[in-house]
Amino acid sequence: MEGIISVGKILNFHGILGIAKVGYSNAETISGLKKVLIKKDGKEETFTVQSVKFHKNFALVKFKEINSIDELLPYKGQNIFIQKEEVEKSLDEDEFLIQDLIGLNAFDNNDDFIGVISDVKTSAGNDLLCIKPEDETKGEILVPFAKELVPIVDINKKKVVIKPIEGLL
Repeated sequence: MEGIISVGKILNFHGILGIAKVGYSNAETISGLKKVLIKKDGKEETFTVQSVKFHKNFALVKFKEINSIDELLPYKGQNIFIQKEEVEKSLDEDEFLIQDLIGLNAFDNNDDFIGVISDVKTSAGNDLLCIKPEDETKGEILVPFAKELVPIVDINKKKVVIKPIEGLL
């Protein structure tokens, strides 16, 4: 499981040729797929992506190895995985995988410890960093993940710096 990340989920079939209707979060990642892993019965199976088309809010993915509804049905509800390094290669310098942010220590710009990032929630506008403060009686702190509010993200040092704004921290 280490070293792979989910990029979508097979929700259903589309047509009779075994085309998968896939839910996804990043169209650029989905459109660039070549080889994917799908887990079934505890085993990872590799599939070659023959084509990707977008229809409404879904991706229609044709796998070379699947040619009918019957061949696709056992994979319905399964996540589609790719190697983590494949995604990391395509990230810009200021882009991060959500899972890499979880567990980072959050500090203000005076280097005072705020807490640990426990989750990242996706909203319509921005992703929100969920920070668990050292004093657990205070409750979770939500910070919009925007460059203006989070100017420094250092994955290697496991640290983010959050610009303090009145009412936020």
